[in-house]
Amino acid sequence: MSTRRLTTAQALVAFLARQYTERDGQRHRLIGATWGIFGHGNVAGIGQALLESAQDMRYLQGRNEQAMVHAAVGYARQCGRLSAHAVTTSVGPGATNLVTGAALATVNRLPVLLLPGDTFATRPADPVLQQLEVPYAGDVSVNDCLRPVSKYFDRVTRPEALIPAALQAMRVLADPADTGAVTLALPQDVQAEAHDWPEEFFAERLWSVRRPAPDTRELAAAIRAVRESARPLIVAGGGVHHSGAEEALAALAEATGIPVASTQAGKGSLRYDHPADVGGIGHTGTATADELARTADLVIGIGTRYSDFTTASGTLFAHPGVRFLNINITAFDAYKLAALPLVADAREAVTILLRHLEDHRVPARYEAGYREAKARWEARVDAAYAAENDEVRPTQTQVLGALDALVTDEDVVINAAGSLPGDLHKLWRARSPRQYHVEYGYSCMGYEIPAAIGVGLAAPARPVWALVGDGTYLMNPTEIVTAVQENVPVKVVILQNHGYASIGGLSESVGAEGFGTAYRFRAADGTYTGDPLPVDLAANAASLGMHVIRAKTVRDLREALAEARTADRPTCVYVETETPDTVSGAPAAQAWWDVPVAETATRPSAVLAREEYDRQAAARRRHL
Repeated sequence: MSTRRLTTAQALVAFLARQYTERDGQRHRLIGATWGIFGHGNVAGIGQALLESAQDMRYLQGRNEQAMVHAAVGYARQCGRLSAHAVTTSVGPGATNLVTGAALATVNRLPVLLLPGDTFATRPADPVLQQLEVPYAGDVSVNDCLRPVSKYFDRVTRPEALIPAALQAMRVLADPADTGAVTLALPQDVQAEAHDWPEEFFAERLWSVRRPAPDTRELAAAIRAVRESARPLIVAGGGVHHSGAEEALAALAEATGIPVASTQAGKGSLRYDHPADVGGIGHTGTATADELARTADLVIGIGTRYSDFTTASGTLFAHPGVRFLNINITAFDAYKLAALPLVADAREAVTILLRHLEDHRVPARYEAGYREAKARWEARVDAAYAAENDEVRPTQTQVLGALDALVTDEDVVINAAGSLPGDLHKLWRARSPRQYHVEYGYSCMGYEIPAAIGVGLAAPARPVWALVGDGTYLMNPTEIVTAVQENVPVKVVILQNHGYASIGGLSESVGAEGFGTAYRFRAADGTYTGDPLPVDLAANAASLGMHVIRAKTVRDLREALAEARTADRPTCVYVETETPDTVSGAPAAQAWWDVPVAETATRPSAVLAREEYDRQAAARRRHL
């Protein structure tokens, strides 16, 4: 048997460079690049291996370990989960910094390969620098905190153990039903240890991304449920995009007239101007979609997890006889809400359903009703976007309106936290399947800028916008340096409102009176003044290497966005927003969200908030 003598790290990099996915006859590199921040624990192992294999594996230098995972996740999402990135870190703090990013990837079912350095397997000295000592378990390290947030975890304590571990890692990364963060913890001595590897380990390997078809009995039940329904509603989730089922969904909606609402992950499954698209659903949804949900007798979930924002914490689907039909590649999700399951690939299932429903259409009155409601909501969007005076500071929704007027099908808009996800879900007019990129499974502050870099690497010809509030920006601006270094021309829009405005609004609504949510000077008596802190985020972005354009008025904003869109370098548009009566100027929430309120309190605001909470919670139901 022919062998090759390499270190464990060299063998891993050589193996990763020869892994591919295939779906629908299209082949993709499974691991497109490796992100890394080096320290003891990976510098002499994976770091040295990447140096030797520079022609086979692209290296990307990050500034923050969590941010590197976010960038990798952004890349994987833009690639439809068919290509991913690896992330390597040192031991100790470098490894634990991966946890938030790993959780985000796994919650959103997006593949990323994590390669944290680990303490010595041979224990020549114990403890070593940055080692956590656990008196009751000698085999535990800080990397074990990655176990609950990984879809697969292994610690490679011998070189020969890499072969089965690496194969299992690739299996999970390419699995459309079970992907997420995959962790291979690599003890630093094992990384540098040489071994004779079989040549077969380095052969090109193709991982087929399967499209399972539905079971015939489940399919028959699904067809029967649709035909018996008078007010069906489709809820399109992220699985529509992951499967590439957008065209099939559009064909089904056109043939049957069934309206399509979307979750945060599913928005853009239909174009905003498709007659059957009724916009976002749930707490951050449109009035059109939420009213349809309240009266639907059949809810057809396609690739959705049914989070509390989608179901309005169990209060949205109010029809006494409502039933659920869930099309999902995972049985775990397909059976939620006591649904009729159709466990299958979304595109396969929708395509087959269409063949059996081409002669079926919803009642004309139902179709005409939701189309009229859709037109009314579009008028509300126009009103939220409109600016009567170009010489004043814009509201947050006017910022979105200015961007909406500028973008084409090619642009990608990225957001994750604050009040922007709600405004975008209600108002944004998604023009293409990959345009709307809002991470709302984990809703992680600091995701946007690194994710924009990942998207830019996956789709270098597309303008990529990272929309961030001041709170989110302060969480994680460091990857701006990476964007400058790699010359990824991301466009960062900073909306400055001098505080955590979103959580501040929520705080007011639950009786916490905005406590701890503003950026203000603190007086000697412990109270906060009305003067904002002298923080200049535009200057900060410029200091990290970005070209910065300050926009003071609506007119300035339009000009700044236009300049940024055509820029060939990382560019920041900085705008201080006007705060209207609501947090952002968008229409109020159309459905409830359960945030528990103090059951007993002395402050009147909390007492009133609890009364409202009890009233809303009374509408909750279990779907059985």
